[in-house]
Amino acid sequence: MITGKNYIGNQLSASGNKTFKTFNPLLNIENQWEITEASKDEVDQASELAAEAFKTYSKISGAKKAEFLRAIADEIEALGDDLLQVYSAESGLPNGRAMGERGRTLGQLRAFASHVENGNWVDASIDTAQPDRKPLPKVDLRKMNVPLGPVVVFGASNFPFAFSTAGGDTAAALAAGCPVIVKSHPMHAATGEMVSGAVVNAAKKTGMPNGVFSNLNSSGIEVGQQLVKHPKVKAVGFTGSIRGGRALYDLAAKREEPIPVFAEMGSINPVVILPEALKNRAETIAKTYSASITLGTGQFCTNPGLIIGLKSEGLTNFVNTLAKEIVKVEPSCMLHPNIAGAYESNKKKALSQNGLKVLASYTGEVETNYARQVVTTVEGDTFLNNPTLHHEVFGPFSIVVQCESEQQLESIISNLEGQLTGTVISDDNEIASYSNIVSALQNRVGRIIFNGVPTGVEVCPSMLHGGPYPASTDSRFTAVGVDSIKRFVRPFSFQDWPNNLLPDELKNENPLGISRLVNNKKTNQKI
Repeated sequence: MITGKNYIGNQLSASGNKTFKTFNPLLNIENQWEITEASKDEVDQASELAAEAFKTYSKISGAKKAEFLRAIADEIEALGDDLLQVYSAESGLPNGRAMGERGRTLGQLRAFASHVENGNWVDASIDTAQPDRKPLPKVDLRKMNVPLGPVVVFGASNFPFAFSTAGGDTAAALAAGCPVIVKSHPMHAATGEMVSGAVVNAAKKTGMPNGVFSNLNSSGIEVGQQLVKHPKVKAVGFTGSIRGGRALYDLAAKREEPIPVFAEMGSINPVVILPEALKNRAETIAKTYSASITLGTGQFCTNPGLIIGLKSEGLTNFVNTLAKEIVKVEPSCMLHPNIAGAYESNKKKALSQNGLKVLASYTGEVETNYARQVVTTVEGDTFLNNPTLHHEVFGPFSIVVQCESEQQLESIISNLEGQLTGTVISDDNEIASYSNIVSALQNRVGRIIFNGVPTGVEVCPSMLHGGPYPASTDSRFTAVGVDSIKRFVRPFSFQDWPNNLLPDELKNENPLGISRLVNNKKTNQKI
């Protein structure tokens, strides 16, 4: 049953007087559930409760946290088809996508459970004392990662499961030992409530402190602003637009105690197609990229919004084939009328720029909230001198930049804003002759792909989902995979501390049997 209320720790609450409804973009109607926006008092209650829970939860063992995370996955899975139906009603996404994203979400939770269970993630480092060292004795120092404190997680519009209520940010923060307050995304608040209920049930069943998780509703920006400014909140996780992420980043920086905001924001994911690849397989590459540009109605943060090549017969063949193939794809529904409206507005702005030419645009009739895909082309110097063309158009839209020379291509890449991904399409050993291009691309992206497409993010330890600003606010961290836990911890040292009072991770006996750096040697042996 969906109540439309907020979760303040383990309790449902609806003291606010502002309500809203979510929207079914596929049917173009409001959903029936009335959602109550959190009040200022409820924001304060959730934040205070999280701070109190942190006192206990930050000290809970990795094994107990693992039990909690696995229980969350089990509770979400137990919601069955009812959850999938609400997901689709609020996003317009098909059942297959719902099942796939749910599977990814469950996998993330269980992967973090295993990660914290073995304990190695704390990066324990020990330098034992040398009291007889001359001319000065050496103290005993022991270092490990400890949790930051309560974390606010903003649900993402385009991933109602995997980047939202119990998604990657929440899983990472809980794994680190940080209570989480979710600012539920207003486009899928009912989905968020169902998932929140699963998290709360898991917390109760595994004996977690009340306040380890809360979920707050809001149709606007006020609740999110209040949370980021609250003195009990110690970090923020966000996936969304550059405008939204930057606003939160600036707000957090202005606090009396500034806090980190780990925001994953806009990206156009440049794709460089080298000459021999264009000469030998332009048509195949074009067909592949027509599918990638339109996948998920272009609503992935890794959508290939920029394709770059050197002028040639091969590039002309690629452009012509891409134009023919893109219009063969049947348009699909966007996530919400607001997103569909923003797509049309941003597309119109891009198309109004001098020198940008439409290669192909779907011109057939479409249902309300469906997106007509567009591919365009522009000369290299025009793109280089017009930063407006560098901006993301969130949806099935892409620009092909036609360069006069390798030097111009390198200059374009070097002058791009930070990106999540960069791709190089090459034949045989062709790429070896373009090391400058590869180096320039590497300096602007978080992940570089060889002969593939950027759409699709594998959840594993070696994945880096982030990049130089504005792809993310801190390029040192990933938003995907177990290493994303590092965002919500800080290193902490104990000096000359009594062994019996140390955390188990740093005790001489090494009761957890974890791998530690002891006097510059990796070992899992006791001292």
